[in-house]
Amino acid sequence: MKARTLLIGAFALLLLAERSGSVEPLSTPELAEHCAFLNDDPEGKDAIFCVRYVQGFIDGAVATDARVLENIATEFEKDETFSERAIRSRIGSRVNRRGPTVYADFCLGEPDSLEEVVAKVADDLANRKVLDEDLLARDAVFSTLRREYPCSPDEGS
Repeated sequence: MKARTLLIGAFALLLLAERSGSVEPLSTPELAEHCAFLNDDPEGKDAIFCVRYVQGFIDGAVATDARVLENIATEFEKDETFSERAIRSRIGSRVNRRGPTVYADFCLGEPDSLEEVVAKVADDLANRKVLDEDLLARDAVFSTLRREYPCSPDEGS
């Protein structure tokens, strides 16, 4: 019995150890290498990687913002006061006016195509004077999106 428990424990530790190192964040220089192929070989695996990375970043921001808003609404509904209901209503109207990534500090509108957004990210990566090895790709993409697609100020707020 002890041997079986020990074996199961060792197997579980092995699985955990394998998983803990399995997700390694992408560096900015690595993403820049992939995105460099965007114009020369747009159908190649590097360019596709670049497009999918940016698309995944945006999808993640949309999904996260939507989930956060749902959690806030659920929390407010428990014992909601008039002022809390007003805040919740205002949050919903802000998202409707400015888009699902408003709380991620960038706003992509209807005329913005994925191709255009990826091209701006790739250009930004290519034009950086120094690609900091310690800067994660997600931070570089976020920086570009915030600068290139700022949210317009709320009218009347």
